[in-house]
Amino acid sequence: MSLDRSRVTAEIEVWGTIVWVDSYGPDLFALEAGIAELRNYYDYIDIVFSTYKSGSEVSQIRRGELKIESANDDLQYVWQECFAAREITDGAFDPWCVEGGFDPSGYVKGWAADRGVEIMKRHGATNVQINAAGDISLTGGFDGGPWSIGIRHPEDAHTIVKVIDLVDGAIATSGTYEQGAHIRDPHTGLIAIGARSATVVGPDGGLAEAIATALIVEGRDGARWFQKPELKGYYAWVIDRHEDTSWEITSDSFAP
Repeated sequence: MSLDRSRVTAEIEVWGTIVWVDSYGPDLFALEAGIAELRNYYDYIDIVFSTYKSGSEVSQIRRGELKIESANDDLQYVWQECFAAREITDGAFDPWCVEGGFDPSGYVKGWAADRGVEIMKRHGATNVQINAAGDISLTGGFDGGPWSIGIRHPEDAHTIVKVIDLVDGAIATSGTYEQGAHIRDPHTGLIAIGARSATVVGPDGGLAEAIATALIVEGRDGARWFQKPELKGYYAWVIDRHEDTSWEITSDSFAP
């Protein structure tokens, strides 16, 4: 990284987790202002989308007290994008098919990480990494090359099993990890058994997160989704559920 660049990092406690920010740019004070705006923005996301805050708009929708048509614009946007992700995954990602009603948690972190990168860029950041508990959005590369993101083994936090290099875009990983086997199959209501871990790389963090979640449900059968035009430019690396084996797929695999 050039010596005339400033660096600002931050840990933001929100959504019951830690969002980690690493940013570089020519103006230290501008980067710090960006972090301040980011903290406020992520608090706002929590107020709107939390399923744990009784007063959030999502909680009101889940209780039937608020119609989506009357919700704020961001929630309406996420609702539509979740619907699109449900269609792409043939229902393997379905935020409506959960206990208590609509829960967009499997989309929002990746989407909000993308929005965070845009906030930091508006404050002059040229290189940014935002890690929202495994949903990572990146821009500008690092030290003249790509960002290198290590994917750890789902049962061993100290073992890196895959390294993905990326200059711009998003990486989302879903699996057992800290929350255990928490993803349910919308088709059966039972714990998902398609895969132990799924990492998806693509231009949109929200969609990458949704596809990663869906691959935990569908496993190898989910490879077919990558021939759909909506997933052009996306890549997945998946650890199988019952064997210590992995597979990968990209939209280019289906190129004529």
